[in-house]
Amino acid sequence: MSTQTARGLAAGQTDEERIERYLSLNPDFFERHQPLLARMRLPHMRTGSTVSLVERQVEVLREQKTDADRRLAEFIAVARANDTLAERIHRFTRRMLRAPHPAAAIQTLEASLREDFDAFHSTLVLTAPIASLDRVEAEPFLRKLAPDDANIRTFEALLATGKPRCGQVRDTQRDFLFGPEAASIGSVALVPLGENGTLGLLALGSAERERFHPGMSTEFLKRMGELITDALSRP
Repeated sequence: MSTQTARGLAAGQTDEERIERYLSLNPDFFERHQPLLARMRLPHMRTGSTVSLVERQVEVLREQKTDADRRLAEFIAVARANDTLAERIHRFTRRMLRAPHPAAAIQTLEASLREDFDAFHSTLVLTAPIASLDRVEAEPFLRKLAPDDANIRTFEALLATGKPRCGQVRDTQRDFLFGPEAASIGSVALVPLGENGTLGLLALGSAERERFHPGMSTEFLKRMGELITDALSRP
């Protein structure tokens, strides 16, 4: 066995590879050669000047701490945002549960979206007949359509999935949902109501293009849709 092999250094490696492997196999090397450690100089991470290896290690640790502090701040911000959302969801749920009948539920829904979630652009489209709503007039927030209406049929693929979707919609869909406000809508959240959207859908619009984006979680929107469906299905 050669001396190199005995020391864990493979033949055919470059000098740098041999040095790297030797140091990894002998982590106490610089403890046994401290004068050499003191003479080693490395470029500073920001200024370009040379610093000692110890100073470089301190700089690396400082950078790691800064990164850890940033990630902790992001985690705290997300936790606070989740707490705020949880409170809003709780308030929304209580308001919907207190609505005694579907007509009151619609009024409660519109007010809660506006007051609790700052959703000033919203439209409720109903396609299933609800007896208690026969005398409720259509308004900017509420649209009552036949299931085969051409406007609602453009959402057939979404309704068939029964799952909320966020992002962009076609211009014709945006015009139908938001009317005169359509030009100011940058992103949209669509929430099917009922099994496979048989009841209709709820549309939320925002002027911010990234407010409702395809990558966001739709779990809350799904639960909101279930609450609305239950409230509108009461006798």
